[in-house]
Amino acid sequence: MQTAGGATLSEDTQPGTAPADGPGTDETTTPENPAPRPGLMIAALLIAAFAIGLDQWTKFLAVANLDPQEPVRILGGLVYLSLTKNSGAAFSLGTGYTWIFTIIASAVVVFLIVLSRKIVYPAWSIAIGLVLGGAAGNLVDRYFREPGFAHGHVIDFISVFRPFAEVFPIFNIADSALCCGVVLIVLLELTGHGFSPESRNGAKQQEAAA
Repeated sequence: MQTAGGATLSEDTQPGTAPADGPGTDETTTPENPAPRPGLMIAALLIAAFAIGLDQWTKFLAVANLDPQEPVRILGGLVYLSLTKNSGAAFSLGTGYTWIFTIIASAVVVFLIVLSRKIVYPAWSIAIGLVLGGAAGNLVDRYFREPGFAHGHVIDFISVFRPFAEVFPIFNIADSALCCGVVLIVLLELTGHGFSPESRNGAKQQEAAA
C-alpha cells in the first residue's frame, strides 16, 4: 500500500513507528542500560599492549645491564634493581609450578580479551587493560624464555627498600600493572561502579532502599 505522499506502508510498518531493525529501537539500550562500546575494547587492548611493551622493554634492559649479584641502588635506596628469574607466580609466589601458572595465565588472558568486548564504561577499559597487560606480559616470559616453552622463568628486577627481596618480593612492570588493575576493579565494585549496567542498577536500588 502506498500513502498519498508516495511512501510505502507495508503491513509490518505502522505510521509513527520505525522498522524493527532501525536505529534507536533496541529496547535494552537506554541511558540506564547502555550497550557495549567497541571503542572501549580498543582502548583496553591498547592499554594492555602498552603495558606489555613497557614490561618487555624494561626486562630486556634488566637482563642486558644488571648483574644478579650486584643490585643497583636508586631513589636514595627506596628501590633496588635486583635481577632474578622467577618460576612461580607474581611476586615470586609458588615457585616450582611454572607450567600450571602458564595454563592459568593463558586462560585469564583469553577470558579478559573476550570480556573486553562487553565493556560499557571507560574506567573498566583501564582496569581490564591493566590486568590483561600484566597477565600477558609475564605470560610472554613463560612461553619464550628459558628453560623452555611454557616453562620459562619470569624476569623480576624491582626490589623495594632493600635488595634481594629482603623486605618485599621482587616484581616487574607486569606485576605492577596487574596489581593496579585489580585494585581499580575492587574500588569500582566497592563504590557501586560495577562492570555491567545490571550491577550498577542493583547498587542504586539498594541505596534507594536504604
